[in-house]
Amino acid sequence: MDASSSLRVAAELSELETIHRFVEQHATALRIDPSAIDDLLLVVNEIATNSILHGYRKQPGTIEVAMRPIGDAVEICVRDHAPPFDPTQALSPDLHVPLAQRPLGGMGVHLARQLIDSLTYHITPDGWNELTLVKYRIVPHLPQEEPDGSNN
Repeated sequence: MDASSSLRVAAELSELETIHRFVEQHATALRIDPSAIDDLLLVVNEIATNSILHGYRKQPGTIEVAMRPIGDAVEICVRDHAPPFDPTQALSPDLHVPLAQRPLGGMGVHLARQLIDSLTYHITPDGWNELTLVKYRIVPHLPQEEPDGSNN
C-alpha cells in the first residue's frame, strides 16, 4: 500500500458504504488494532454523514477521504466543499440533560472527540474544508531486522 491513499466520492448517503470499505481495507492493510479500526470507522462515518446532511444539505457535492500512517499512528483527512463549519469549535452537548430534552445534533462531533486523539480543522488554499483526525499508538511496530537479515 502507498504511504498515503485517498478516495473521492459523491456526497451521497449511498456512498457511506464505499467510504467504510476504503477505511476498513486500508486500516487492515496497515495492521491497525481491530478495536481502533472500529473507532475510526464510526468517526469517519459520523463526519461524512454530517458533511452530506448538514454541510451539503443533500445537494450535489464531493467528499474526499485520505489516510496515511505516521509512525505508530494513522491520520485520516476528510475534505468537502460544503459551507465552512469548524467542528473543533462546536460546543459539547450537556450529557446531564435527559435525552428527550436535548437539542438535536452535536453527538457525532462529541463522539469524534472521545474516540480520536487529535482533531483539527482548516480550509485548504483551494477551498476545501479539511478535518484531520489522528489516532495514536494503533499501528504495531514491525519486528526489527537483525544485521544478518533475520527477524529474531
